[in-house]
Amino acid sequence: MTVSVDETSTAIDLNAIKSAARTLDGAIVATPFAHSRTLSGMLGCEIWLKFENLQFTASYKERGALNRLASLSEAERQAGVIAMSAGNHAQGVAYHARRLGIPATIVMPEGTPAVKVENTRALGARVILEGATLEDSARMTRVMAREHGLTFIHPFDDPKVIAGQGTVALEMLGVMPDLDDFIVPIGGGGLISGMGIVARALKPGLRVIGVEAGLYPSMYNLVKHASLPIGGDTLAEGIAVKEPGALTRSIIANVVDDIMLVSEAEIERAVALLIGVEKTVVEGAGAAGLAAIIADRHRFRDRRVGLVLCGGNIDARLLASVLTRELARDGRLARLAIDIPDRPGQLAKVAGVIGGAGANIVEVYHQRVFTDLPAKGTELNLVVETRDAGHLTETVTALERAGYRVLLKRSAAEL
Repeated sequence: MTVSVDETSTAIDLNAIKSAARTLDGAIVATPFAHSRTLSGMLGCEIWLKFENLQFTASYKERGALNRLASLSEAERQAGVIAMSAGNHAQGVAYHARRLGIPATIVMPEGTPAVKVENTRALGARVILEGATLEDSARMTRVMAREHGLTFIHPFDDPKVIAGQGTVALEMLGVMPDLDDFIVPIGGGGLISGMGIVARALKPGLRVIGVEAGLYPSMYNLVKHASLPIGGDTLAEGIAVKEPGALTRSIIANVVDDIMLVSEAEIERAVALLIGVEKTVVEGAGAAGLAAIIADRHRFRDRRVGLVLCGGNIDARLLASVLTRELARDGRLARLAIDIPDRPGQLAKVAGVIGGAGANIVEVYHQRVFTDLPAKGTELNLVVETRDAGHLTETVTALERAGYRVLLKRSAAEL
């Protein structure tokens, strides 16, 4: 299938993507594409995972960046390149530009996670933090490109970049040609555009499903003629794009079957599952495909599904928060408020009940001032660790049987 992509009638087709694969051969990691028996059993479909988080820069973005850099003339290489990115495209451009001896400048939004900023600098690029959003950064990037004669390496709206990203699908179908579905995260749309072109050329019946964070339904709005609000803090900042590509939206209209939206809770759950089950670290955008299955298991039941774990660059503090919140959702960590008399020995009595129930106290403090209890009473606040939600219920019941009034202040439903 050939899709017209810009004013010069340059076309992205299967041959362009195969050509990109030859360009990338030996310069990027041919990442594993493996069946997850455990996730498949949990979610009721045959799940195959493409571990693009195992690229050197922990993202598939290297593919498109390198394919575009390899197409530069000698004069363009000497002058240097510039890109805007929330992180993964930045690292892909910086890494391969340094490898090819090309000066690189990267403009990043001011709120980009520190891990992505520092990793980009460490790869030799000049980093400029400018703008609240990727769109703000893009405006600055275009100005600098004109003023300094730099080649703009767009993160998604470029034929060479899209062709490079499409090589992910070639590798997936090369391992498992009988897939029924691709589930692909959408930010600007470059990855799903390239993968969709491959799918339509090699297996027209394969269903291509895009996934966006519910807070950033930009492509969803365009394709479905909707007007859902866009904006907010999302765990999937890698796909938090307010304005998708003009080029990619035209391709997506032809090669994508549907676009799903996933909630922040579903993205968090997917990140935690991939760590717990597959022992692999992914960022929010990288977990979006699994989040889509969590959101609608019935839609994918008994189907052979290929997911792209498109990136693994997540801030350690944010990851710790996700995992802790998941423990709370599972009932393995909870905060209890217990009314007790303000007398010596009361904490020991409560601890004895909790220990007798087989639970563990991980944090404790008293609240004597900001409470409506009588002056001789106090509110004991505990964070307790239990085996699961059932064990948490048993622990609370044991406390109530001992005569304590207990309020479960941070239940799974409240998170």
